[in-house]
Amino acid sequence: MNRRSVLGMSMMTAGGIYASQARVFAQSSPPKTEMDALSAYMSAATDRELPADVAEHAKYHLLDTLAAMISGSQLLPGQAALRYVSAHAGKGEATVVGARLTAAAGDAALANGVMAHADETDDSHNASRSHPGCAVVPSALAAGEELGIDGARFLRAVTLGYDIGTRVVMAMGGADFSYESSLSTHSIAGTFGAAAAAACAAALDIRQMRWVLDYTAQQSSGIIAWRRDTDHVEKAFVFGGMPARNGVASALLVRSGWNGLDDIFSGPDNFFLAYAPKAQPERLIEKLGERYEITQTDIKKWTVGSPIQAPLDAIQAIHRKQPFEADDVESVTVRLAPSVARVVDSREMPDICLQHMIAVMLLDKTVSFRAAHDKARMQQPAVLRERAKVTLVCDEELSKLLPVRITLVEIELKDGRRLSERVAAVRGTPRNPMTRGEVMDKARDLISPVLGRETSARLIETIFKIEHVQDIRSLRPLLQPG
Repeated sequence: MNRRSVLGMSMMTAGGIYASQARVFAQSSPPKTEMDALSAYMSAATDRELPADVAEHAKYHLLDTLAAMISGSQLLPGQAALRYVSAHAGKGEATVVGARLTAAAGDAALANGVMAHADETDDSHNASRSHPGCAVVPSALAAGEELGIDGARFLRAVTLGYDIGTRVVMAMGGADFSYESSLSTHSIAGTFGAAAAAACAAALDIRQMRWVLDYTAQQSSGIIAWRRDTDHVEKAFVFGGMPARNGVASALLVRSGWNGLDDIFSGPDNFFLAYAPKAQPERLIEKLGERYEITQTDIKKWTVGSPIQAPLDAIQAIHRKQPFEADDVESVTVRLAPSVARVVDSREMPDICLQHMIAVMLLDKTVSFRAAHDKARMQQPAVLRERAKVTLVCDEELSKLLPVRITLVEIELKDGRRLSERVAAVRGTPRNPMTRGEVMDKARDLISPVLGRETSARLIETIFKIEHVQDIRSLRPLLQPG
């Protein structure tokens, strides 16, 4: 059966929408290429039961990302997304989180993705230098609502998104690609992850999965200019909104009958030649089905940029061992690998400014979501006094340990004592994971101020029983104000 006959079949279905055939292109022989294995795995994910521990992790990340969307709806990027939907895109039945709005699937994914990364609350995957959840979950939600899928498939779609988006970047070189190239990994991983999630929700077959990856590659952007964004609006679009929208587009285009290249990762002018000539395509399928990347993804304890997590952990640990007050502190020295330090060095946004967050931690003995987003506080005299005590040291020795981010923090007190802590396993990382209770507490703190305590409790309970949800459209009352 050739592509033209497939396209003809699709156009004969009701309304011109492609009705997926029962694995028309299912392969009986072992896969011969990375694309054979990858597309077969992606297609089978629709009905493949998740291992119990993987499903538990997936629920943590689903809840954490939904909480980030809901809290993000109140922040500057989230408000910008809601204005866009209200003015230009309010047609369709997909849920826009945090407001009583609906939109077409692509526009809802865009808005929800922006809200999910409206700040630094969402999860992150260290090996691929990406934020999977803020693109994958909005895409799976929008495509899932479009098609009326159940909760079990929704969870599988989310899990697949984490597997595919991160592996594409790891095949490109992972952390080394991030450090050595002038391209950003964030939108690339997000776009492939979002497309995989939406394609799983759409139950596409093996060959259609190939075409989804083709259209996704054409929509990927590695432009790194978002680093100059001082309001987090463009960053939210690049990390979350754009990849989520583009991923939904890839899946729904193919579902409607579009065809494409059978293997965008090999042959002339392929994706890797354009972006990463030193890529290792075999990493696309490395331990696929054995190592689920959602279990390798961090959930942030603190609602700040990833490089600040370990320093805050360190100060908390020091304070628990030897209590002190901010006035007792003479100086604070934080050592990070240079490439990590640059991300958070004296930034204009409070939640990604290490010096400011350390000052807040000294004063408050914690960093709340509210404090991390209080830009006016950056100019308060008390905060500036503490910030002046903080020195960030770019330590080349720590670069040798990447992608593991090691942090050394030393606090010198005015009485001459020196207190120090080395953090090699940040709370919320796979080596030091948060408990279900901690994930729930974080979600509750983010959701309740926006939707209320009762709705927050119901949403949390529903996510942990997501397999029993018959149609994920029923989640809408738990994601929007009453």
